[in-house]
Amino acid sequence: MISPAEAASAIRSHAPLLPAEKRPIGASVGGILREPIYATRDQPPFDRVTMDGIAFSSAAYDRGCRTFTICGTQAAGAPPMALSTPEGCIEVMTGAIAPLGCDCVVPIEKVSVHEGQAHLASDVTVAPGLNIHARGLDCAAGRLLLQSGARLGPAEIAVLASTGAAEVLTAREPRISVISTGDELVEPGQPVSDWQIYRSNAYAVVAGLKRRGFTQVGTEHLRDDLATLRSRLRILLDEHDVLILSGGVSMGRFDYIPQVLEELGVQRIFHKIAQRPGKPMWFGVSPAGKAVYALPGNPVSTLMCLARYVYLGLDAAAGSSTADAAVEAVLDADFEVKPALTYFLPVAIGSEMRAQPRPTQGSGDFTSLLGTDGFVELPPGPRLVTSETRAPFFPW
Repeated sequence: MISPAEAASAIRSHAPLLPAEKRPIGASVGGILREPIYATRDQPPFDRVTMDGIAFSSAAYDRGCRTFTICGTQAAGAPPMALSTPEGCIEVMTGAIAPLGCDCVVPIEKVSVHEGQAHLASDVTVAPGLNIHARGLDCAAGRLLLQSGARLGPAEIAVLASTGAAEVLTAREPRISVISTGDELVEPGQPVSDWQIYRSNAYAVVAGLKRRGFTQVGTEHLRDDLATLRSRLRILLDEHDVLILSGGVSMGRFDYIPQVLEELGVQRIFHKIAQRPGKPMWFGVSPAGKAVYALPGNPVSTLMCLARYVYLGLDAAAGSSTADAAVEAVLDADFEVKPALTYFLPVAIGSEMRAQPRPTQGSGDFTSLLGTDGFVELPPGPRLVTSETRAPFFPW
């Protein structure tokens, strides 16, 4: 068995890169950028007024002038005006270009206006650049603003728009099929026998994917039948970029998934990880570059492998520069790790990323996950992991 770190590294290096496509910037939120973005103009592109008030020459103030003749009004979005007299001023609005001949702005609350004359308050201190955001102060034209691999959030979209770009090159969203296997599974809403269970894993996986912004997600239930698995998985591999299976990957007589995937030409990258829960996980790549994540069927295992490995793989396939980034949490209580395997401990996260342990009764006890935010990854036991220990945290 390989370690979780080795499994994550294998997924990151083998996840097939998705093609890129141009999207309108308004439709690219949450996407992964696939081109560098440079400033097309200085930012700000002109000396920008930062407060409503009057603009004038600080040299006139230095000469003792405290009352200025109003020569006009400079609105935001209008071409620059110019002073008609050295002792004049121009009313200015926030966001306007600084008028020609003016190098400072006094806010309106520090000015009294009477019969076309603007009088400065006695407590005003004037200096060149006062309340003017100088051209290029934020960045100069040509500067690299965003690197390829950045995830596009509100700040990134604002930067893109500021360059004048209407479209941006991003990774195409993957077509994902979530497949649960097992004769014991019954669709919610249908009658269930005492020896059957409702199909919940696929719904949990789809929910996790949609919460992370994936929209092209379908789901299917396949019985533990070799012929059915061969025919349907072949079709699903052709039609999708990513398959996420739940169940059928362990050592049982009807755990056909590894056999069928290899019959279909999917190259096994690894099978089994030295962790609990989720040890039987299988990962491979088809000849056509389709990623296949075959997760254990126990619901806690399914969700933990989804959060630990599948999200990472999807980010890597999109070209994310932070695909392996993990935040840390601080354990809020002692916890004893018994197995000689890396241990995934469900936790509830409080203030300052403090993680309160919420252990389950086993990998089938998904009801104990209610109220949890994810899990921390603890080193193999047997050992006592003490309170205040920092550990990688993976959200659901």
